[in-house]
Amino acid sequence: MVRKITVLVPVIVGCVILGALGLTFIPEGIKNRNIEFSKGTIAINNHSISTEIAETPAERQRWLTFRSEELPLSSALLLVYDKPDLYSLWLLNIQFNLDLIWLDGAGNIVYIKQDAAPCRNTLDAAQCTYKNTIPARYVLAATTGFINYHNITNDSKIKLVSV
Repeated sequence: MVRKITVLVPVIVGCVILGALGLTFIPEGIKNRNIEFSKGTIAINNHSISTEIAETPAERQRWLTFRSEELPLSSALLLVYDKPDLYSLWLLNIQFNLDLIWLDGAGNIVYIKQDAAPCRNTLDAAQCTYKNTIPARYVLAATTGFINYHNITNDSKIKLVSV
């Protein structure tokens, strides 16, 4: 029994260290592999906004992770869901603060979170998870300052021009 433990302990420790290093040092090819999202257009307060659209579960999971450049204020990412519900966003591996807007199926704003800070580490989930309180079908994510730049309020209407 002692022999098994003397072999297993170093193997387990080695596996844990290797796994931690793998998670810490994700290869650049994986980090920087951009998904090609379909493109669309929305209108907010007479401003035309070009959007990248994340419709599939894989696209919604990847969305802005590992993207190092901030989106311009004339652009955003639209997460599209099949049905209205409460959708939380965990900002893990996001590199910059975001303005988040949850919309119902008609384009009405149901919840806004300005300047949402991303996770600083994986143990920070409670501090970097944001969730709407009224069912929504879409989530619009943009660089911090987007809401102020476009004068968006809870009463603003967002028109999905080509989604």
